[in-house]
Amino acid sequence: MQVTVQKLSPVLVEFDVQIEADAVKKEIDKAYSDVSRTARVRGFRPGRAPRSVLAHMFGRKIAADVAKRLVDETFPQAVGQQKLQPVTAPAIESQKLTESGPFTYKARFEIVPEITGVKYDGLQAKRPKASVSDEQVGEELFRLRRAHATLEPVSPPRPADTGDVVTVDFTVEVDGKAVPEAQASDLQIELGSGQILPGVEQALTGRDAGADLEVTVDMPERHPNPALRGRAATFHLALKDVKARVLPEADDEFAKDLGDFETLDALRADIRTRLEKRAADDADTAVAEQLVNALVQANPIPVPPSLVERQARMTEEEILQRARSQGQPATGLGEELRAKVVAESEGKVRAGLLMAEVAKAEKIRITEEHIEEGLKELAEQTGKNVAKLRVEYRDAKKREMLIGMILENKVLDIIESKAKIEDA
Repeated sequence: MQVTVQKLSPVLVEFDVQIEADAVKKEIDKAYSDVSRTARVRGFRPGRAPRSVLAHMFGRKIAADVAKRLVDETFPQAVGQQKLQPVTAPAIESQKLTESGPFTYKARFEIVPEITGVKYDGLQAKRPKASVSDEQVGEELFRLRRAHATLEPVSPPRPADTGDVVTVDFTVEVDGKAVPEAQASDLQIELGSGQILPGVEQALTGRDAGADLEVTVDMPERHPNPALRGRAATFHLALKDVKARVLPEADDEFAKDLGDFETLDALRADIRTRLEKRAADDADTAVAEQLVNALVQANPIPVPPSLVERQARMTEEEILQRARSQGQPATGLGEELRAKVVAESEGKVRAGLLMAEVAKAEKIRITEEHIEEGLKELAEQTGKNVAKLRVEYRDAKKREMLIGMILENKVLDIIESKAKIEDA
């Protein structure tokens, strides 16, 4: 086998491969022998049909099969000889297969670029402050009180106001025709929370329990219900009751109800500890992001377009999935957002290639002990049992993802140890 390599770009290669005539003839003879044993040819016993008859009946398919087999067998060998890392399947352009001559084909494919001398010493970053204020502790305490609040009828009765929770029944009409799938019963709405359209919320605010009201609003152009999209919809609402959210007192009894806290001060101390850990984690994440960006800026290597497109598709699907989970119509990204996703994807791919090179330069190896440590950290983050995670991460793809995360963290640790980091 002879291989001629043409580097069309740092990430695009074309092979010209020639396979000797003897090797080609051997494969063709073997293919005809296999067909002869299994083919049913009228007038001949199995294995007795002349080759000329077989060639007439099966010649085209045999030639295609042999050509494919020759490519499948020789292409990996050629890649190994040239010590390249393909990232796409090759586009094959082959010459006609003959029994008396060599077989040649071209294979064009993208590769991981050759990277030499990654610069990762002395990268700069600023660590955000990780302090926690008394106001932040108070806000978190308020959030806990709100999460444990009760809903009670307003007393004495009064009109609904911002912050109240109202219960409503409603039907919807467009051009005088009911839209049955848009109606609801006993729907609880917190006024001022943005749960419903502003026009409907405004109509409910200031009304007493028992009120029947009607309001017409312009529906959004991107509403998930096609019958309402961009239309003027009339809501017929029955305001059934008005309740206020009553928060528990911030005292020792409230602290005891939440867990192993004897006093409100103990609860506040626990809140501060958790917020400080969260702030420290956020600061670490911010530093890591800055260092990765600095690594990419310091090493402007080319990246394979197919990897960028693959990453962009994954990111796009994540964005659309989030939109769908929030009840928004999501069939594709706009041109501006798509361009932003592609640019960010290129950065992610470049960072991944560079970090893999750093791991190679630093001779980082992921052992079973590292994987076990990673599973324990994952258990702490997710609250899952370690034994269950071990079973879950026997799956090859999940295990590969976990190893990738561990490797990335180790590379980041090395880059950070060599970086110049200032406190913001």
